[in-house]
Amino acid sequence: MVFSSILFLFTFLPLVLVFYYVSPKTLRNALLLLASLFFYAWGEPVYVFLMLFTILFDYFMGLFMDAQRGRKRKIIFIVTLIVNLGFLFFFKYYGFLIETINQIFSIAIPYETLALPIGISFYTFQILSYVIDLYLKKVQSQKNIISFGLYVTMFPQLIAGPIVRYSDINAQLSSRTVDQEKFGLGVERFIQGLGKKVLLANNIGYVWTMIQGMGTSELSVLTAWIGIIAFTFQIYFDFSGYSDMAIGLGKMFGFDFMENFNYPYISKSVSEFWRRWHISLGTWFKEYLYIPLGGNRVPIPRLFINLCIVWLLTGLWHGASWNFVIWGGYYGLILFFEKVFFQKYLEMAPNFLQHIYTMILVIIGWVFFASPDMSYALDYIRILFFSAQHTLVDSTAIYYLGTNALLFLLCIVCSTPIIKITFKKLIHTEKSWIVPLALSLNGIIILLSIAYLVTETYNPFLYFRF
Repeated sequence: MVFSSILFLFTFLPLVLVFYYVSPKTLRNALLLLASLFFYAWGEPVYVFLMLFTILFDYFMGLFMDAQRGRKRKIIFIVTLIVNLGFLFFFKYYGFLIETINQIFSIAIPYETLALPIGISFYTFQILSYVIDLYLKKVQSQKNIISFGLYVTMFPQLIAGPIVRYSDINAQLSSRTVDQEKFGLGVERFIQGLGKKVLLANNIGYVWTMIQGMGTSELSVLTAWIGIIAFTFQIYFDFSGYSDMAIGLGKMFGFDFMENFNYPYISKSVSEFWRRWHISLGTWFKEYLYIPLGGNRVPIPRLFINLCIVWLLTGLWHGASWNFVIWGGYYGLILFFEKVFFQKYLEMAPNFLQHIYTMILVIIGWVFFASPDMSYALDYIRILFFSAQHTLVDSTAIYYLGTNALLFLLCIVCSTPIIKITFKKLIHTEKSWIVPLALSLNGIIILLSIAYLVTETYNPFLYFRF
């Protein structure tokens, strides 16, 4: 079940909201936990048992760890890490490891491809934040198993984040309130996210799907650029839209989740881009890996090693294939050279050149990310940069550009804070027509989104595979 579905919008969400608000406050966490387990079981009926085992295991290990000191505490911590990371490795990376060994040594070790539990990378990192903070005595163990289970499984951000750290939400698990204003803000945020996902990501993503399906031998240079720019917008509106919906849903139930995106495509350096993109993941790696390794305050060779470790693991977190590893290494190298060699020179350049530099590197990165394998990615990059074997412009490029020009323009505008800034300025004018205008726009967005969902079958969500 996904947020952008008729079943969720008109059955699951209304029922959960009704039962949540008619229930006594003492039962609301239990209700949300049951709803979240049902939500997960709808798409993963078998793996819900893995989820239940994970909740029970980490709950009791947390209690044991909190009750111990010294060597025993450390042993419990290590065992808990190994078990959680072991599940993640087994389901996500076991096949990739065997396949790599087979390729390197030209052998044929048999293995069975397992279905990946939805959202396993997200909820594993959430659990690890609890375990690590508990070991470091930054938090105390959660004594209420219902509250702990809700932290792990909360359906608004279970399958696609934001990755919520236990320390940020602990107080909200035991006490939270929702007033009319907060609920309204949650609804508005959800509608905006739904519009991003359904109206922008799905439509622009269809362009990329069609162009990618042509094969690299058939692409002109312009067609290739149109395709990867379409994917650049698709992944942003797809993921940020889902994050907006999760944040909005959280507010409807009284929770405040961290922001996950801050207009990354207006960045003027790759470093800035990664401070604005998937903020919860970047924060997790920074707090639990990069800083413990020494962060920036180390000699240059060690900084290089630190960045490589963090970004190779970031790539692997996104997927078990070599193009994700290369994607992570690609950003690790860029960030190293930015930090050490040319950040100060980049800042001296005109803003538009900084922006062009950033977006070209980001778009190249998305080629690695979106490609089925490295061979396809390298072929595609060669086409982008004027391969002699491909024409510059063809009728296909003109067709896709002409039929989607307005959509591309809308995506450009919506990937900047222009609309947000404009509305803020209008609100400060205190004109009587501002509120009706905002309500009308939100109404139009949700009506168009519903109309699209009723009539269309193309409704992918890219981050389900993570």
